[in-house]
Amino acid sequence: MSMPFYVSPEQLMKDRADFARKGIARGRSVAVVRYADGLLFVSENPSAALHKVSEIYDRIAFAAVGRYNEFENLRIAGVRLADMRGYSYDRRDVTGRGLANAYAQTLGTIFSSGGEKPYEIEIFVAEVGDGAADDQVFRLTFDGQVVEEKDYAVMGGAADSVTTYLRERYRLGLSRDEALRLAVAALGHNDTADRTIPADDLEVAVLDRTRSQERKFKRLLPAVLRDVLGAAPADEPAQADEPAQASGPAEPAAPTRTDPSVSPGEEPPVAP
Repeated sequence: MSMPFYVSPEQLMKDRADFARKGIARGRSVAVVRYADGLLFVSENPSAALHKVSEIYDRIAFAAVGRYNEFENLRIAGVRLADMRGYSYDRRDVTGRGLANAYAQTLGTIFSSGGEKPYEIEIFVAEVGDGAADDQVFRLTFDGQVVEEKDYAVMGGAADSVTTYLRERYRLGLSRDEALRLAVAALGHNDTADRTIPADDLEVAVLDRTRSQERKFKRLLPAVLRDVLGAAPADEPAQADEPAQASGPAEPAAPTRTDPSVSPGEEPPVAP
């Protein structure tokens, strides 16, 4: 009888954590930046069908990196939980902290279980308050840990270099457009050479506390992004140069004289 293969619990958890980190690092980064009137989410996402940033409830947004099918299942579960809690009790009972705790329990259970692989995702759960001091951003890792972020946060991809860029340039009280330009520049920052991300490859959304309706979530369209970032659409044809105008007034055309003695189709006689 062969002996079963033994792996220590510490090594098993380390292997599962390394597996999840590698999957998350393959994705593109998502940044959340607090500005004067709310919270801004910016991600590089060329796909128009798959969203990394979505609305959960009136004042709550969800952002994720990693495997789409895994974080999409969690997003749908969060929407259902928020709707049920708001319907059963009160809409004010739905909070970002409560959703973050629910996600933490789910992720922690999956990570600790030996029957399935850990989720290769990281999540932001953000709630905009009545004032800047009331804004809350929670970052959840693949193993269920919850970290409350301040002012700005980045996850996925080259998170370290993007975070360093934001740390050196971020300041309180930024406007929405200033925060957007800073976040896009940070996502394009690289240790070797910076790059410019086209507006059509960006997914941007805000939780804007100044909106009059209950729902504070709003997506920014590519046309708005091009206006803020000063980038022209990639497929816009170049305008043709206008024809040069003559320096002086055009001379009138010589009038055509008709000789009644000449039949149609014949050339007039040449004068001697």
